[in-house]
Amino acid sequence: MDDTFQPPFKSCVTDANVASVMCSYNQVNGKPTCADPDLLSGVIRGQWKLNGYIVSDCDSLEVMYTNQHYTKTPAEAVAKSLLAGLDLNCEHFTDQHAMEAVKSGLVNEGAVNKAISNNFATLMRLGFFDGDPKKQPYGNLGPKDVCTVEHQELAREAARQGIVLLKNSPGSLPFSPSAIKTLAVIGPNANVTLTMIGNYNGIPCKYTTPLQGLAETVSPTYQPGCSDVLCKEADIGSAAALAASADAVVLVVGANQLIEWEDLDRVDLNLPGKQQELVTQVAKAAKGPVVLVIMSGGGFDITFAKNDDKITSIMWVGYPGEAGGLAIADVIFGRYNPCGHLPMTWYPQSYVEKVPMSNMNMRPDESNGYPGRTYRFYAGETVYAFGDGITYTQFNHRLIKAPKHVSLPLDESHRCRSSECQSLDAIGPHCENAVEGRSEFEIHLKVRNAGDRDGSHTVFLFTTPPAVHRSPIKHLLGFEKIRLVKNEETVVRFKVNVCKDLSVVDEIGKRKIALGEHLLHVGNLKHSLNIRV
Repeated sequence: MDDTFQPPFKSCVTDANVASVMCSYNQVNGKPTCADPDLLSGVIRGQWKLNGYIVSDCDSLEVMYTNQHYTKTPAEAVAKSLLAGLDLNCEHFTDQHAMEAVKSGLVNEGAVNKAISNNFATLMRLGFFDGDPKKQPYGNLGPKDVCTVEHQELAREAARQGIVLLKNSPGSLPFSPSAIKTLAVIGPNANVTLTMIGNYNGIPCKYTTPLQGLAETVSPTYQPGCSDVLCKEADIGSAAALAASADAVVLVVGANQLIEWEDLDRVDLNLPGKQQELVTQVAKAAKGPVVLVIMSGGGFDITFAKNDDKITSIMWVGYPGEAGGLAIADVIFGRYNPCGHLPMTWYPQSYVEKVPMSNMNMRPDESNGYPGRTYRFYAGETVYAFGDGITYTQFNHRLIKAPKHVSLPLDESHRCRSSECQSLDAIGPHCENAVEGRSEFEIHLKVRNAGDRDGSHTVFLFTTPPAVHRSPIKHLLGFEKIRLVKNEETVVRFKVNVCKDLSVVDEIGKRKIALGEHLLHVGNLKHSLNIRV
């Protein structure tokens, strides 16, 4: 928990001062998270000092009683959650059963008052009791503000920034509008609307499909290839014939809400139905460059496309929203230099066959062939890795400032002064005075746009700690997004807290700072840092 699942939430509370944290449906070690006092009161409100309220995911208390059978009565489920530190239940379960919980003595009014106070304190901070809402700073916002020109452009910009270019052979992207006289647009996601907004969405102002977006630059010819993403049957002959007659091909495939959304998990990592066959045969028939666009929430095993020389470019667009078609066209025709990076690793199908859905362990287990999870612990073959993404230009990195050694000062009586230690507790005076009386050091990198196009670039700083306490093989310390015109350079600075950022979690859940060589890396640039006593 402390090693993988809690750090992002802790950062939101301690660094960003969020006003609310939501507990989930699931149980951890047999206890529902919304009824766990150690988690809600002990960690979130106690250790992290949450200044706000804790809310359940919708119907979590009902699930706790009805599906998980954690309590004998609905009132007991409400009481256990309130006593654990829950302030607000999404949906109506608490409304219906809280009074019974109080009357039967399962929970006292003090616990109820505490929850109400946390909720009302947040409302007060939001100005809920400050009079006429229309006289407050955001009191006049309404539907009229959603579809302004500025907000529609924001939707387009968000989609552009989210596009990840994964493969681009020489002479492929970006296309020149003057050179592409005939463009074939093929695939079950090439002319979709609802698919682009995923689920948990608002009402779009309007849709621009990939086909419509491309049609604003050239006059394309369209062939869906499959009637939907399930692609049980594919009109490969028509699609291949169209590809053979066009100067270039854009294939838009992937997923939609038929195969992935909340409460509907995919069972494998393959493109659905006959999509792979469609892609392969279209690429084989094409006479010009072929761009494969993957529209999906999660990754796919597209090793076949990565290794196919006929497929000259691959991009992942996620579910790009209402302006997705415009954004895709902007990247394909070079009006926008792609700058996105994968937020997760794309695994081969063989990986799924080794990872049971019920096993949430992060670290690999050689005894049973379990490969581990995420880029931090999985060292096997990948299709594409976390952080992958290329652009139409070239960014170079050069290290200009970083320490080679950090000596942690210890008291004369400390046992590690007289014996070999693999690690130290990641708390104490030695952490506060790790670097010349301070707890942190700086890394400075000079980054240069060495290409012929302006572009944005995200600098990722990773660390590989010493191999103690089954530590991660790689861990993201920080990232910084910059924009540089061609031939421009700038200095990117990272502050690294020795004990906070470079610590690992030991076998019993305690944070430790590993002694020995820590490898810091940005792209292909590597720097060795030795931490010693």
